[in-house]
Amino acid sequence: MNILLIVAYDGTNYYGWQRQSGFVTVQQRLEEALSALYKKEITVRGSSRTDTGVHCMGQGALYKTEQNIPAERLPYAVNAFLPDDIVVNKAYIVDDDFHPQYSVIDKTYEYKIQNADFRNPLLYNYTAFTHYKLDIEKMRRACKYFIGEHDFKAFCASGSDAKTTVRTIYDLSIEKVNDIISIRVRGSGFLYNMVRIIAGTLLYVGLGKIMPQEITDIINSRDRARAGKTLVPNGLTLLEVNYEKIDR
Repeated sequence: MNILLIVAYDGTNYYGWQRQSGFVTVQQRLEEALSALYKKEITVRGSSRTDTGVHCMGQGALYKTEQNIPAERLPYAVNAFLPDDIVVNKAYIVDDDFHPQYSVIDKTYEYKIQNADFRNPLLYNYTAFTHYKLDIEKMRRACKYFIGEHDFKAFCASGSDAKTTVRTIYDLSIEKVNDIISIRVRGSGFLYNMVRIIAGTLLYVGLGKIMPQEITDIINSRDRARAGKTLVPNGLTLLEVNYEKIDR
């Protein structure tokens, strides 16, 4: 049977999601836990490749097994073998034609920036930081220009193996609570470092380096040099992945 796990993790101690030789990754730790549980080698396929230091609340991980552990009990069983910074929150039995990437409807990411005179060291692993005052209203006005289907090549880092740079953004919003600015974006999918570049571009809008109405020209230019910088990975969290073909 096919099992889909919904996994949350703090990415601070890991070299990203995907298994890599010589580095400790989240996928490696999850596969080790599942292999210990089932007493045979288990491999998983993830829905997203999060980078080093990126966090997650809703990563999907698919694997096959012939052992029938009830789905409602699986999180408890797997978590017993996982380190404290990785947790399985849900498990679903899915159809044979389910694919952890191609069955995705949309994904939601959140990027957090601490905007204060001094950095809070307790937030170091979970936010970017700037002491320059940001114009939140300008940043919010800029958000609307990202909405819709566009060629986001200007917001894709080099090294991407994507067949197309066209993506659809459904929602993009900004909230500020005390000195924490949260940028939340939901889309059909995202290019390599796309969310971090969008966040960096909105940061430049807040600093006055880019005007909100310039976003359309930047998108149309397909020129990475015209967009903002790529912000640090630790401010990014994959919040949720929505799938077709599963009953939540």
